[in-house]
Amino acid sequence: MMEWYWAMALLLGSIMGLMAVGMPVALAFLAANIAGAWVFMGGANGITQLLNNGFGSLTRFSLVPIPLFLLMGEIFFYTGLGERMFNAIDRLLGRLPGRLSFVTVIGGTGFSTLSGSSMGSTALLGSLMVPEMTKRGYKKHMSIGPILGTGGLAIIIPPSALAVLLATLAQIDVGALLLAGIIPGLVLACFYVVMIWVQTRIDPDAAPAYEVEPLSGREKVVLILRDILPMMSIMILSVWGMVAGVFTPSEAAAFGALGVIVLAVVFRCLTMKAMIQSVRGALRVTLMAYLIVFGSATFSQLLAFSGGSRGLIDWATGFDLAPLAMLAVMFGVLLVLGMFMEQISMMLLTVPIFFPLASQMGFDPVWFGLIMLLGLEISFTTPPFGLLLFVMKGVAPQDTTMRDIYTAALPYIGCSLILVLCLVAFPQLALWLPGR
Repeated sequence: MMEWYWAMALLLGSIMGLMAVGMPVALAFLAANIAGAWVFMGGANGITQLLNNGFGSLTRFSLVPIPLFLLMGEIFFYTGLGERMFNAIDRLLGRLPGRLSFVTVIGGTGFSTLSGSSMGSTALLGSLMVPEMTKRGYKKHMSIGPILGTGGLAIIIPPSALAVLLATLAQIDVGALLLAGIIPGLVLACFYVVMIWVQTRIDPDAAPAYEVEPLSGREKVVLILRDILPMMSIMILSVWGMVAGVFTPSEAAAFGALGVIVLAVVFRCLTMKAMIQSVRGALRVTLMAYLIVFGSATFSQLLAFSGGSRGLIDWATGFDLAPLAMLAVMFGVLLVLGMFMEQISMMLLTVPIFFPLASQMGFDPVWFGLIMLLGLEISFTTPPFGLLLFVMKGVAPQDTTMRDIYTAALPYIGCSLILVLCLVAFPQLALWLPGR
């Protein structure tokens, strides 16, 4: 039998090598898993067993919310419901200093949460909001920073397709992980709001106020009832249903998707073109997510069968590191990986290794899942190579330098890191709502 470290090196080395030559991540995992099954599980019979187990992992009921949450977000975007909400929030904030930064955090969080794609949300918000804020005289850190920051909120506040995917890969309670993100997400939103307010107080010229058409009290009520409350009510009712035990996560996702379709019909913006684009977009991401689940399930089995996971756990715990020190190491690994990989690929690579280690250290799996989600998102904006930084560079004005983007991102990274420290010091921030 091969030593565990050679088995681990063979499996991970094969995956990294295939990715290095340009093979898509999901296919690289599939190819490496088939080769590993031939070596460790007895040739053709081992491959058959591995593939059967992998297909079995795709029949879990816990995967149902992923396509429904994605469809919900795609319809929200392509029908223009999201744009209505953005415009309404913008008008309601009036002459508030830095109001477009606040609009970006509030409206962008709602869109990003539904879309489940930090890269797509950053590209959209960057192309939509940055030119407008630049025209209004906003300094770069006030226009770019909030867009980069919304990802941290989007990944933990339900409904979050990425949270569902992580819970499925880690085989933990999907509903519990979704509920665990509500209070920390609200805390992080408060951090962002306070930080923007402080920045405008320190440097009023960073986000100058400008004249807008004043609204009467009646007009404000109409905007809230017509353009904000219907959209927000879908998310609020979905979350409330899970908290109250009325809905399972799958039923909440179905309710949300149906609710957005009904709203689009009511507002007369549900066209055949919008539905085709929405279904196509949701299907594309869903297929990728299912390939990831398949690859992760077979990779986990290979690690266990080859002795790699057991050997790694014994080796890591042999250093006698304190649990928090081991948590810091795993968090650091996520920050490094985020410079080179996108989130779903990072999940695929780390979940089979990190969650057994976390269990060995005595961490609550839901709490650790939330910490990992935050690590995945922070890594995306960590200088110098975080992928969202380069996405922002692609959509920002031509005179924007990478230094400008790094400077804009750092305060929001700081807010997210403070939240991680709060979760470590006060785990009940995450565990109270799920009742753990």
